[in-house]
Amino acid sequence: MDKSVGKLGFGMMRLPRKGEGIDIEETKRMVDAFMVSRFNYFDTAFAYPGSEEAIKEALVDRYPRKSYYLATKCALWSGCHSSDDAKRELDISLERTGAGYFDFYLLHAMNGKNASQFEEYGLWDYFLKKKEEGVIKHLGFSFHDTPEVLDDILSRHDEAEFVQLQINWADWENPKVQSRGCYEVARKHGKKIIVMEPVKGGLLSDPHPDVRKVFSDGDPNASPSSWAIRFASSLDGVLTVLSGMSTMDQLSDNIKTMYNFKGLSKAEKETIEKAREVFSSLPSVPCTRCDYCAKVCPKDIGISGSFAALNTVLQYNNKERAGMQYKTLVTEKGRKSPMLCVKCGKCEEACPQHIEIRKNLDKAVEILGL
Repeated sequence: MDKSVGKLGFGMMRLPRKGEGIDIEETKRMVDAFMVSRFNYFDTAFAYPGSEEAIKEALVDRYPRKSYYLATKCALWSGCHSSDDAKRELDISLERTGAGYFDFYLLHAMNGKNASQFEEYGLWDYFLKKKEEGVIKHLGFSFHDTPEVLDDILSRHDEAEFVQLQINWADWENPKVQSRGCYEVARKHGKKIIVMEPVKGGLLSDPHPDVRKVFSDGDPNASPSSWAIRFASSLDGVLTVLSGMSTMDQLSDNIKTMYNFKGLSKAEKETIEKAREVFSSLPSVPCTRCDYCAKVCPKDIGISGSFAALNTVLQYNNKERAGMQYKTLVTEKGRKSPMLCVKCGKCEEACPQHIEIRKNLDKAVEILGL
């Protein structure tokens, strides 16, 4: 795989906004700054609204095709109801971007539930054929599941040249995300790795004050985001680290961090480990979102979603993001507010983690302002 891929990748799913759409002129300025700094990997997807069209205007129409690497993805979950729909996504992406071919093409958000559907639709064979035709240069997939599932998929599909994984210092030992375990499986299979969510959707750019102090003590001139980006970039086998950038300030900070990239020193690795220890010690609800509680709740309360939002405040001090999570995981899923809890205790009897659910739902009401 080409070693000239820049270590920092431009994730184009959070582009600057203007009114109801993407700010194309600001996007052009950001693309120019990125290219001038000798970075060249751009990541989009069929399912990112307006992103592929923005790529065409800001990048493809303005730069020689061989001066950059472009990645996009095929999503089964984005209005796809058949094998033909899935295969058509590649043609639509080619039309939207005008790129002629994709340097990296990914089966989007692979997991244990949809892996068989990608196979049933014949997508591996179809995209390998497109690779032979030159429409795709490198074929891989992005992944959200356990190391065991990843091992099974890679054992059956050695044709995957790379895997895109969620890796960041906060999720490295997280039992729900299992960043380290997935990374080790991909390396065992000899696959190159593209990192997504190195700053955990922006949460690690403004961490809890106790965590921020650890990083500040380690290097007062380095931003929390730079620590997160460098952690992921320092891992063996990482081809590029994607950052979904929305502002020129974010772009500038990332370019400053990665322009003359150096891996983490021993002392810096110790700082990361200390930050992880402090982060792990922060109060949180140890909910695994198994939702056994939801099956017995007489009021259909969004228990796990409420706890996810609560933890975002407790661990990241980010009430705005918590509000968005609550809306997505509770309100939009038709679940009810914790305010309606009748304290029956059935949820606690069903919880394998033995969480004091009633007490923590009260805390969620108070802290989230429900």
